Amino acid sequence: MHAVFSGWLRTGAVRSLVALLLLSVTRLAAGDDEFPPELTRFRAADSPIVFTGAGGNAWDAKIRERGWILREGDHWRLYYTGYEAVEKPQMKLGLATSRDGFTWTRHPDNPIYSDHWVEDMMIVRQADVYYMFAEGLNDQAQLLTSRDGLKWERRGPLEIRTTNGQPIAAGPYGTPTAWFENGVWNLFYERSDQGVWLARSTDMKTWTNVSDEPVLKMGPEAYDRVMIALNQIVQHQGRYYALYHGSGTPQKPRLWTTNIAVSADLIHWKKFPGNPLLPESDNKSSGILVHDGQQFRLYTMHPQVQVHLPISK
Repeated sequence: MHAVFSGWLRTGAVRSLVALLLLSVTRLAAGDDEFPPELTRFRAADSPIVFTGAGGNAWDAKIRERGWILREGDHWRLYYTGYEAVEKPQMKLGLATSRDGFTWTRHPDNPIYSDHWVEDMMIVRQADVYYMFAEGLNDQAQLLTSRDGLKWERRGPLEIRTTNGQPIAAGPYGTPTAWFENGVWNLFYERSDQGVWLARSTDMKTWTNVSDEPVLKMGPEAYDRVMIALNQIVQHQGRYYALYHGSGTPQKPRLWTTNIAVSADLIHWKKFPGNPLLPESDNKSSGILVHDGQQFRLYTMHPQVQVHLPISK
């Protein structure tokens, strides 16, 4: 029997099977997981709400949509959209600072920008310049720049063109999210939350669609089959990850979900089978990941900033 068993082990089929198993073990050991737990498994912190609107008659009585957190060493900055509790408020840019990402102090010069409508922003630092991509009035994507992250200068709306060089159709194009790599700017944007498009530019003046179809579409699952918008791109273990929010609620008030997708090229995306990252009933959106020096934290921004910590294995 031993001789027969030894002969069976020497067959090519079994050697191939053993090799495949060894390869699988090696990949797992190397962290070859499309959706690693450090990006997908979170729980609300013991005191999850870390920042809210000021209330009363303050210029930032309420806050809304995507804010942005920049961590530079021990210095944390939270940029947020603030507005007054009046019928037709203007969205203004506020700043809060922190030493740990949990306790935040409003900047004494707030609002730090109020000349134009600024909402739903994100920031990319490239060399010594901070580039802010934000929605302007009527959900028109715009660019602002700063040398210190405090004083901002508006550069104007973004000019986006279709693949044949024609301007995109009139209408909203918001939640602009930028990623810079190898001299190319990648801009993700949504149109009425009906899909996410990708345009590219080398001069930040003209942006051209990679495709005139969305690179990230709604559905087919219930959690994002009605609306979708991308908030952030993160690179981790050789892959790109998109943090996005979606809704499957046709009527208002909507329930929003926080989700993640993976890509190898920024164009073709695969949604996490375990989406949403937080229960739909929590109604948390505009999520971004921030690395605190040891691990990723998940912050959701609308209508208040809440922090979620990774769940240990």
